[in-house]
Amino acid sequence: MLDHVQSNNIEEVSDTINDSDRRLLELGYKPEFKREMSLLAVLGISFCAIGILTGSSAAFQAGLFSGGPLGLFWGWNICSLFMLLIALSQAEICSAFPTMGGLYFWVAKLKPDLPVLAYCTGWIYAIAMTLTGTSGNLTVALFIASLTEVGSGRTLTRVEITAIAWGINILSGVINSIGTKAIGWMSSFNIWWTLGGTFVLVVTLLVKAPVKNSADFVFTDLENFTGWSSKGFVVLLGFLQAVYSLEGSETAGQVAEEAIRAEFLAPMAVIGSIVGSWIIGLAYMLALLFSVQSVSSIQATAFAIPIAQLYFDAVGKHLTLMCLSVVCLAQFMAAVTAFTASSRLYYALARDNAFPAKKAFMALNRYQAPYVGVWLSVFVGCVISCAYIGSVIAFQAILSSAAVAVMLSYLQPIAIRVFWPSSLEVRGPFHLGKWSWIINAISFGFASFICLLFILPTAFPVTAQNMNYAVVSVGGITAGVIVNWFLWGRFHYRGPVATTSNEKPRISPLDR
Repeated sequence: MLDHVQSNNIEEVSDTINDSDRRLLELGYKPEFKREMSLLAVLGISFCAIGILTGSSAAFQAGLFSGGPLGLFWGWNICSLFMLLIALSQAEICSAFPTMGGLYFWVAKLKPDLPVLAYCTGWIYAIAMTLTGTSGNLTVALFIASLTEVGSGRTLTRVEITAIAWGINILSGVINSIGTKAIGWMSSFNIWWTLGGTFVLVVTLLVKAPVKNSADFVFTDLENFTGWSSKGFVVLLGFLQAVYSLEGSETAGQVAEEAIRAEFLAPMAVIGSIVGSWIIGLAYMLALLFSVQSVSSIQATAFAIPIAQLYFDAVGKHLTLMCLSVVCLAQFMAAVTAFTASSRLYYALARDNAFPAKKAFMALNRYQAPYVGVWLSVFVGCVISCAYIGSVIAFQAILSSAAVAVMLSYLQPIAIRVFWPSSLEVRGPFHLGKWSWIINAISFGFASFICLLFILPTAFPVTAQNMNYAVVSVGGITAGVIVNWFLWGRFHYRGPVATTSNEKPRISPLDR
């Protein structure tokens, strides 16, 4: 167990390792990865995982049809505030435990007497990240299909879209196999691409849209295509677009062992990615709302991605191709980082005997990438993508569970901090001080509310075609993980396993 780490290992190299490696040793883990990620790269990982342009674009119609501009604008700001509180809660824990595994390891350390909590959190979160990457790569394929539809007028078949998704999945695996430097470069590039892309999209919409909507429309208009009669409930359903778009800030914790000054940079990246996404997402959303030409046109669109209709109506064919290309590349980078997170989580779980085939999932290639976890994510992504050929509803049911599973994973460490306030025995350089419990309590309440909201029916009357199957898929995932615990996990998993007992820690090249 980690609590029995041999202190002589730490003292022996105390003068030759950096602070991040020293803290990793204190937690019982031998440094295995090169610390090559700067603040910009780590921030980029979280920023890329959130994918503010992509989430706001792909899910825009969900909010537009459930609450309209009123729900989108106010929901964005309200949800951003609460997601920032969740990020603060996560950052405090991340600063104390800057290790690969993120949410899983935090639960393991906060509540070591209940290993089942960490085990289930790790598995559910790993599945969620794999599904998130799969969803992202299919969305890239749908953007490419929309580009084809706008550019040539040809509608791609489901088989063709799935084939494109397979190619995107495989390309994501190749990039992740190249290792830390490639992911760091891509994540840093994504920050500038998102900033520049947002500027281009906002200016293009506001300059070229033939009709600009009034402030009254943008801030007070309520649209309801759901069938529900309760306006308050409809607006709340629109909140899901904001939450879906803002999930992913915790991804910085998955690469903590590859970051310089991880105990400081990782929590800063968790918080900074939400703050940046809040501001950028607000600017982008306002531009979209001021430029909407016809809500009913978007609702009736034949394009694979409904927001393509908004662009087509507002800026014309050629500029629509440019705008969709900007968002498509951002979506691809976001999907790549989901597989980065899942592969690192498989590594962390295998390291602690919470995942089978330990040696395989802990193996690193010449580029310091846990390639088995990467290609498992790719394989699962390709298999699930095939469901799109048979039924769009079935595919959406599988992938809608990813957002719920992520939020359920958020709940675990925050709930422990609320009900066992003394669980965080050692604080990192970033902590919330006297505000810690109240911030965690508010975060817990909001996350619980969102989990419930995610599984409620989004249309009325409820039919087999419009039912929200997230409750079924999430229930299936949760039940499967619990069964897995009783059949396998409880016999193999006891908590984090120290790796420093008999080996010298690696000396960081930065300290030579």
